[in-house]
Amino acid sequence: MKIGTVTGPLKTGRTLDSLEALRFVQVDTLTGSVAAADLAGAGKGDRVLLATGEAALRCCMGAPVDAAVVAVLAQE
Repeated sequence: MKIGTVTGPLKTGRTLDSLEALRFVQVDTLTGSVAAADLAGAGKGDRVLLATGEAALRCCMGAPVDAAVVAVLAQE
Protein backbone atom coordinates (compact mmCIF):
# COMPACT_ATOMS: atom_id res chain seq x y z
CA MET A 1 0.00 0.00 0.00
CA LYS A 2 1.09 3.55 -0.71
CA ILE A 3 -0.14 7.03 0.20
CA GLY A 4 -0.43 9.73 -2.43
CA THR A 5 -2.24 12.88 -3.54
CA VAL A 6 -4.65 12.99 -6.48
CA THR A 7 -3.53 15.60 -9.00
CA GLY A 8 -6.46 15.18 -11.36
CA PRO A 9 -8.56 12.88 -13.51
CA LEU A 10 -7.21 10.98 -16.50
CA LYS A 11 -9.24 10.76 -19.68
CA THR A 12 -9.04 7.61 -21.73
CA GLY A 13 -9.75 7.00 -25.38
CA ARG A 14 -10.19 3.37 -26.33
CA THR A 15 -9.91 0.85 -23.51
CA LEU A 16 -10.36 -2.84 -22.88
CA ASP A 17 -13.95 -3.82 -22.08
CA SER A 18 -12.89 -4.74 -18.54
CA LEU A 19 -11.68 -1.16 -17.94
CA GLU A 20 -14.72 0.55 -19.44
CA ALA A 21 -16.54 1.15 -16.12
CA LEU A 22 -13.47 2.38 -14.23
CA ARG A 23 -12.55 6.03 -13.61
CA PHE A 24 -8.82 6.80 -13.60
CA VAL A 25 -6.90 9.48 -11.70
CA GLN A 26 -3.30 10.60 -11.56
CA VAL A 27 -1.76 10.19 -8.11
CA ASP A 28 1.56 11.66 -6.98
CA THR A 29 3.47 9.52 -4.49
CA LEU A 30 6.92 9.89 -2.94
CA THR A 31 8.32 7.67 -5.70
CA GLY A 32 6.60 9.36 -8.67
CA SER A 33 3.32 9.71 -10.48
CA VAL A 34 0.91 6.79 -10.89
CA ALA A 35 -2.23 6.22 -12.95
CA ALA A 36 -4.76 4.50 -10.69
CA ALA A 37 -8.29 3.18 -10.96
CA ASP A 38 -10.41 5.27 -8.58
CA LEU A 39 -12.65 3.00 -6.52
CA ALA A 40 -13.26 5.53 -3.74
CA GLY A 41 -14.50 8.63 -5.59
CA ALA A 42 -11.40 10.71 -4.85
CA GLY A 43 -11.12 14.30 -6.02
CA LYS A 44 -8.23 16.57 -6.94
CA GLY A 45 -6.11 17.32 -3.87
CA ASP A 46 -7.36 14.34 -1.83
CA ARG A 47 -4.78 12.25 0.02
CA VAL A 48 -5.48 8.63 -0.82
CA LEU A 49 -4.47 5.09 -0.01
CA LEU A 50 -3.32 3.07 -3.02
CA ALA A 51 -3.42 -0.68 -3.39
CA THR A 52 -0.79 -1.86 -5.86
CA GLY A 53 0.12 -5.03 -7.70
CA GLU A 54 -1.89 -8.15 -6.82
CA ALA A 55 -4.04 -6.25 -4.30
CA ALA A 56 -5.10 -3.72 -6.96
CA LEU A 57 -5.89 -6.51 -9.39
CA ARG A 58 -8.17 -8.19 -6.81
CA CYS A 59 -9.90 -4.89 -5.92
CA CYS A 60 -10.75 -4.33 -9.60
CA MET A 61 -12.29 -7.79 -10.11
CA GLY A 62 -9.44 -8.99 -12.29
CA ALA A 63 -9.24 -5.93 -14.59
CA PRO A 64 -5.60 -5.39 -15.62
CA VAL A 65 -4.58 -2.52 -13.31
CA ASP A 66 -1.38 -1.89 -11.35
CA ALA A 67 -2.80 0.63 -8.85
CA ALA A 68 -6.20 1.38 -7.35
CA VAL A 69 -7.40 4.12 -4.99
CA VAL A 70 -9.12 2.20 -2.19
CA ALA A 71 -9.64 4.98 0.38
CA VAL A 72 -9.66 8.74 0.77
CA LEU A 73 -7.74 9.66 3.91
CA ALA A 74 -9.42 11.93 6.46
CA GLN A 75 -8.02 15.37 7.18
CA GLU A 76 -6.59 15.78 10.67
